[in-house]
Amino acid sequence: MSAYDLILRGGTLATASETFAADVAVKDGRIAALGTDLGTAARVIDAGGLLVLPGGVDAHCHVEQMSSTRIWTADDFHSGSVSAAFGGTTTFLPFAAQHRGQSLREVVKDAEERCAPKAVIDYAFHLIISDPTVQVLGQELPALIADGYTSFKVYMTYDLLKIDDRQMLDVLCVARENGATTMVHAENNEVISWISERLLDRGYGAPKYHAVSHPRIAESEATSRAIQLARLVDARLLIVHVSAPEAADAILAARNAGLKIYGETCPQYLFLTAEDLDREGMEGAKFCCSPPPRDKAAQEAIWQGLTNGTFQVFSSDHAPYRMDETGKLKHGPNATFKQLANGVPGLELRLPLLFSEGVGKGRLSLNEFVALTATNPAKIYGLHPRKGSLAVGADADLTLWDPAWERTISYDMLHDNAGYTPYEGMTLTGWPRFVVSRGRVIVEDETLNAERGSGDYIKRAPEIAAPGAREPELDPARNFGADLF
Repeated sequence: MSAYDLILRGGTLATASETFAADVAVKDGRIAALGTDLGTAARVIDAGGLLVLPGGVDAHCHVEQMSSTRIWTADDFHSGSVSAAFGGTTTFLPFAAQHRGQSLREVVKDAEERCAPKAVIDYAFHLIISDPTVQVLGQELPALIADGYTSFKVYMTYDLLKIDDRQMLDVLCVARENGATTMVHAENNEVISWISERLLDRGYGAPKYHAVSHPRIAESEATSRAIQLARLVDARLLIVHVSAPEAADAILAARNAGLKIYGETCPQYLFLTAEDLDREGMEGAKFCCSPPPRDKAAQEAIWQGLTNGTFQVFSSDHAPYRMDETGKLKHGPNATFKQLANGVPGLELRLPLLFSEGVGKGRLSLNEFVALTATNPAKIYGLHPRKGSLAVGADADLTLWDPAWERTISYDMLHDNAGYTPYEGMTLTGWPRFVVSRGRVIVEDETLNAERGSGDYIKRAPEIAAPGAREPELDPARNFGADLF
């Protein structure tokens, strides 16, 4: 009888901190041993010339989700998880999105029931909170955090989703008290609405004006305001999909000041620009997302943020809408920029893009790549060390990368349902040859070997809140009891 279920032999292993040669032995879905001469296994994969990395953790993707304007994303939990797997992601965190008037508990139940029969990789859910009622804040949210839903997203823009500063303080306090992390879409809604109205009044409705209507100052102001609100109550806050250098500067300054602030950016802010929205006809609509891509100088600032401590997480923000009446063109073939569904696909290409243009071109070390795409999101969102790790006892979620495999992107090689990719025609070097999820080889030779519903839900534990840099005037040790927050 073989000692192990699977051995990966002869590869180069990389974690968030070190790179070394070793074999990996897998037993019962977990990493059982690291070393050499590990014995026998039911299957041995020759990993010579390949990099053995932790499976990717995509901490921000919109899958089988209805937008606030009642448009469904193109991917369901099956196609989304299959697309993720082919790109080297073995765990993803889509959203259970609350719309106004809905029970948060019912929203979660619905998302669970839709995901469980379809997902082929492991998953957890973030919540989206758009209606923080007394019931939600006092009962539903604390109970859901205790049940393992330890992260949630709030919006400072979009009329049907946004919450005001007072509501955000309420949410941040519940998060801090119960050991959860709040994510925020930080853009100033009034600035965006004001500019959008003036553009449309003057007949400027083409897709390219989406970028004009979302100026960098709208992002940087809201980012700074969100950071200060989190500082007030000493809460953990992660600013998602950062595109503007000024917003990145605010995040780094907050982190240097000891605040519990984290930053995330995405492929569209490294590889797309506002010029992509200025294409013939409605082609520019394919590149409309919020915040929008900026310019080449902003791209360089975001790259720098991946190495200087600004960003801890690199996510896809996969939000696929087809270029038809079911998606971006719900309001017709001549919809204005304000009527277009916001979002771009990127779940499958997140890791290959960053590997090729980051590691391959010397912008990032291999260890930084692992940290940004797997280990850090697993730690921040309560999945570590089970996920994002090559330690003995961790789930055997592994990707075997061929660093020399060169491919030119075309939509027909991908596995999502968006119908297009904004990265069409780019040539990338470095792709996963094998993808292993809990010891199962789920992708091999460009073939899926995973059944629908074979992914597992991962329950997360709340974090014990540690004291940080609260506003001095409100420090309970100086002025009053600790029950203010």
